[in-house]
Amino acid sequence: MTLRRPAGAALPRRPPVLLIESKAVFRRRAFHRQKAHLILSALRHRAAELGDQAAYLRTETYRDGLREVREPLEVCHPTSRAALRFVQGLDQVTVLPPRGFVTSLDDFAEWADAKRGALRMEAFYRFTREHHQVLVDGDEPAGGRRSLDPANREPPPKGATRLDVPPPPMPKEDDIDAEVRADLDQWERQGIRFVGRDGPRRFPATTKEAKARLRHFLKHRLAMFGPYEDAMLAEDPWMAHSLRSSSFNLGLLDPVEAVRGAERAYRRDGAPLASVEGFVRQVIGWRDFIWNLYWYFEPGYQASNELSARRSVPAWFRDLDADAVRAHCLSDVLADLRDHGWVHHIPRLMVLGNYALHRGWRPAEMVDFFHRSFVDGYVWVMTVNVVGMSQYADLGRMSTKPYVSGGAYLNRMSDYCGGCRYDPKARLGERACPYTAGCWAFLARNRDRIPANARMARTIAQLDRLPDVDEVVAQEKRRGDTAP
Repeated sequence: MTLRRPAGAALPRRPPVLLIESKAVFRRRAFHRQKAHLILSALRHRAAELGDQAAYLRTETYRDGLREVREPLEVCHPTSRAALRFVQGLDQVTVLPPRGFVTSLDDFAEWADAKRGALRMEAFYRFTREHHQVLVDGDEPAGGRRSLDPANREPPPKGATRLDVPPPPMPKEDDIDAEVRADLDQWERQGIRFVGRDGPRRFPATTKEAKARLRHFLKHRLAMFGPYEDAMLAEDPWMAHSLRSSSFNLGLLDPVEAVRGAERAYRRDGAPLASVEGFVRQVIGWRDFIWNLYWYFEPGYQASNELSARRSVPAWFRDLDADAVRAHCLSDVLADLRDHGWVHHIPRLMVLGNYALHRGWRPAEMVDFFHRSFVDGYVWVMTVNVVGMSQYADLGRMSTKPYVSGGAYLNRMSDYCGGCRYDPKARLGERACPYTAGCWAFLARNRDRIPANARMARTIAQLDRLPDVDEVVAQEKRRGDTAP
């Protein structure tokens, strides 16, 4: 938590910035070890950069750190409802507007109120592109089309094991990282539990590191990002992604700077428009959409469970036990998450989230899983992403259909299916793909709950033509939550 004294309110010999490191945060849930390391490293690096301008307190709770403070303080708008309630309940604390986002809460609320119905990212993206004048030429979108998404859905290059792009620059650990690692080792000996494996640190902990990674991405990786942003390769966890989400969420990188940099890469350096548009869509489209929906929806939204998913997330999944899994795609993604604290958006949605949706795991538990396990995971990020999009637990308040698929999609968009013990075309028997069979079982269970619309009509028609749907449902019930 970072608080500061208002201008003119600083007391003699008191530094203007108060930084509090709360140990209790890491007692509440088993975070990924690398996430804990990144957060503490970023906080301690910031304190080192500020020097005498910061008071850095290591306490059990935030309240402990604030107990002796008597003068007024300011704090940026927190990123969760619980944190906002906490700071609003403190005396002499002023909450400033949010930072690190492009569209304000008020502008979003005005746009959303005018919609008077289901909210869709595509409509918001059009609004925000025009509102902030990004990739526009006069009154028209750059290149004549607002969305180039169809060009950004290519499967991986045939026969490739890695994309032909330079690897992202990795941070160099320093004495602060060594101190953080020693402290986390000690906390584990004291009984604080983490999941995942320890470092090395792979994500920026300073603005300097974050900007260096952004520059490298824009120069060397952006062109390949677009066409293959949805593709997966078992030996290439990074693909051409920018790996900048944790930097945005830690406040190390301004999304406006990133978007304008991408726009310059198109206009000045000739970067492919489809790749630039895909990057812009993620940053000022999807990211801002999710942030604003978290605050726009009612506080109880996280508890949405309209598909009545009642099963608990099993321990092998929760603890990232990739070695317990034989399905190649799921084992590999869990291993990447275990080893790096990160996988890109398609493994999150179509491997991890898709499997949970098939099995009927509780959406709130999946929010907690994504929050704990990812270096860029926070409550605001994961609530709408998981409840609304991944698990479709709100029945379409922010998406048009469930993101549910069988093995055919994974076979097309990855190299996982080759050599896997399961056959993506099989839905019954020992070789039945848990994604293919799971998808049909999910649809059969929930067909009366899922709202009928044009995007689901073809899938439901296919379900109606399956001669063995009852057998598939019974098979998947027997499989249960055992690691596939």
